[in-house]
Formats: sequence, C-alpha cells, structure tokens
Amino acid sequence: MPEVSVVLPFYNAEDTLSAAMESISNQTLQNFECILVNNNATDRSLRYAELHAAKDNRFRIYHEARQGVTYATNTGSSYAKSPYVARMDADDIALPTKLEKQLDFLGQHPDYGAVGSLVKFGGDAHEAAGIKRFVDWNNSLVSYDDILANRFVESPIVNPTAMWRKSVEQEMGSFRHGDFPEDYELWLRWLQNGVKIAKIPEVLLIWNDPPGRLTRNDERYSFDAFYRIKAYYLSLWLKRHNALHPCVYIWGASRRIRKRAQMLQEHEIQIKGYIDINLRRKIGEKLIHYHDLPNPDEAFILVYMPHHDIKKEIKQHLNSNGFFEGFNCLFAA
Repeated sequence: MPEVSVVLPFYNAEDTLSAAMESISNQTLQNFECILVNNNATDRSLRYAELHAAKDNRFRIYHEARQGVTYATNTGSSYAKSPYVARMDADDIALPTKLEKQLDFLGQHPDYGAVGSLVKFGGDAHEAAGIKRFVDWNNSLVSYDDILANRFVESPIVNPTAMWRKSVEQEMGSFRHGDFPEDYELWLRWLQNGVKIAKIPEVLLIWNDPPGRLTRNDERYSFDAFYRIKAYYLSLWLKRHNALHPCVYIWGASRRIRKRAQMLQEHEIQIKGYIDINLRRKIGEKLIHYHDLPNPDEAFILVYMPHHDIKKEIKQHLNSNGFFEGFNCLFAA
C-alpha cells in the first residue's frame, strides 16, 4: 500500500514533464505511487512518461479521452490506492521533502482535510508582476484562519501544492467541470462545508509560469469567471453570517467593480449603495463618500477594491469606524 498517491495529469508537456517526474522520484518519502494521466498528448510527453515508468515502477500511466485537467485529475484520483492524494502539475518541480512533510502534517492533525505549502515563483517577476504579487499574497496565508478569512479575495491555495485525504474528496466531491476555475471552486466548496486546510510554512514547490499555462489562456480563469464562482459561495456565506442579510454595501464604484459586485444580485443579495472616494461618478445608485460610512450596526460592507497597496488603509479606516472582518465587513477582491 503506497503511503501517498500523486496524481500528475499531462498534455503536450514534453519540455517539462521529465523534470516534474524526476522531482517526484527524488522525494524523501519513497513509498508512493505516481499516477500519470495522459490527456490526449500529441507531442513526446507520452513517450517520456513511458520511459520514466519503465525505470521507476512506482509510476503508472492511465489515459483520459475527455480533454481537460478536471477530467484528467479526477480519473487519476479514481485509481489512487492510498488514503492520501497529492496533486502535481507537469510543468512544476516538487522539492524533495514535500510529500514527507505534508503526510506528517495530516498524520498529526486528524481534524484537517487538506494541506498545501508555500511556493517559489518560477517565472519572470518583472514580466509577470501580477502573478508574482499573487504568489507573495498566497504565501502570506498559512493558517486555517488566514485561509478561511481570505478565500473570497483570491484562491488561497496553489493547486499543485495540495495534498488531501481521499475520504474528504469522496464525501465533499472532487473537481467539477464548468465555466469556472475548477481548483478555486473546489477550495471554496470544501471550506464552505467545514473542511480545515492549512499550509506547511515552507516552500515545497517551484510554481513555474510557462506561456501555455491554463491560467493565462483559458476563459475559465478569466477575472469574470473567478468573480462568478466567488459570488455564488460568497452569497452562501452572507446568508449565514450577515445579520442584515440580504443587504450589503460595496466599497468601490468603478464600472468594473460594479459589474463584478452585481453578480451577487443573481443570488438574491441586495446592494444598498456604493462607497468610493469619487462622488462625481454617475452610477444611478446610492453613492457614499468613504468618510461618511453608514452606522456599523446598520451596514455590512464588502470591499471589492482589487488594489493590494491600499487594502491595508481601507482595513484601518473600517476598523476605526467600527467595522471588523467577518462581523460587519469582508474583503472580496
């Protein structure tokens, strides 16, 4: 019985797959299986996978005809023999102690369903400054409380860092296919249903940024797709935690912010007004200057400002006016 089942889908990854597989072979935890899922590769990826499996019998190859990482990952997981499943992408590098440290964490914390880790950004920090900022933000979330509190900002887990109990996947469901980022939807769904997730506070994966990465090219990873799935799970949270449900105020009144916030209205959330620095905006709805916040007993504020550099100022301003995260305000961008 392998201690961990690693699921590694691949599609046309001939330039990176060998290094990814070697990084799994070289783990300090040696009792694992690695399930390679060929997702219709047309380059030499399958040949490289066959060569690696021939020299390391812990690697097994399966095929998934339906195109998409969601189908490939779920197929791989269905063949997993271990009670623990770890994700791996074909263009990333797992550092040697990744499996050992994550398995040890789950063994010592039976109340946790999944664990991730910090990542090292393997791309160009100048050309991909936005992704680098996301990595820095994501690496700042380590504890379950931090992950839970920030899950509506962006995806709080870098998917290929994750290891989870197969029993949690069987109970809560695996990756779903749709017009949304499947990994973000999974974390939102599991967290919504009480699954505790934390991170090993160490870099255990090099997260590369090749030109063909799905997050760069697939519509399911567009900003609108993120906000659509976020709106659904955020509405569920608001129904449970907003004492003034279904009414909220939105901090931010630009056209883009209003478009994203209005996705909440599809889930019966009512927007009572917008808070902004610029009262000259013509939005046809109630506009409030940020110095004139409503009474904290009479308002729940969702902060939709995406700018990382001013969020700390917004939080300080909210706190000084009696608004506190998770009670009568929440950051949602």
